[in-house]
Amino acid sequence: MTILITGASKGIGFEMVKQLSENPNTLVIAVSRNIATLTKLIDKKNTHSILPVKADITSSIDQKKIVKIIKALGLKIDILINNAGEIVNKPFEKISTKELQSVYNTNVFGPFTLIQSLLPLFNKKNKSHIVNISSMGGFQGSSKFPGLSAYSSSKSALSGLTECLAEELKPKNISVNCLAIGAVQTEMLSKAFPGYKAPLKPNEMANFICNFALTGHTYFNGKIIPVSSTTP
Repeated sequence: MTILITGASKGIGFEMVKQLSENPNTLVIAVSRNIATLTKLIDKKNTHSILPVKADITSSIDQKKIVKIIKALGLKIDILINNAGEIVNKPFEKISTKELQSVYNTNVFGPFTLIQSLLPLFNKKNKSHIVNISSMGGFQGSSKFPGLSAYSSSKSALSGLTECLAEELKPKNISVNCLAIGAVQTEMLSKAFPGYKAPLKPNEMANFICNFALTGHTYFNGKIIPVSSTTP
């Protein structure tokens, strides 16, 4: 089985790489702009189950690089987890066009074009699974917080994309689902909300996402699933 994870060098993504690579029959393609932590992990575990790829998903050149590597190795993708994310916590009127574009490039346009690029490489023999990682902030009807207009709206867009692709990719035997996760104590969260303590650790959320990525497409397609211990 071949699993591609974006945003794989830290936080939830890094924990997913560690957990999924425990299976010797699985190859985890770990995509990140910085692969130093992934290289150390490979050396520590002495494993061949992890293939780190230094790439920025918002770059068309880097997306072509990812595709080229997968083709060269003769691999077919079984699971894609669009985990890479970017957050900005600022009052609405102070968010610059550059910041808005950066958040949408990472959270929406990057996953959109990456899926387009990887479509020919999905495993056609078995049902494949695309898992988009959204946020409770982008879940309709959930509590919203000041300062997250760019982030939450981008995650809402990713949820909408999920529903569209689930229908459109049915003929290709690909299921597409979205997990709207609640607060997790990641580096990204700490940077956006200094001092806030989230109820879950990255490895705990990673465990849930890994299990869902492996089995969720048996039961769901086109679903936006809230993953939070609180009521929206």
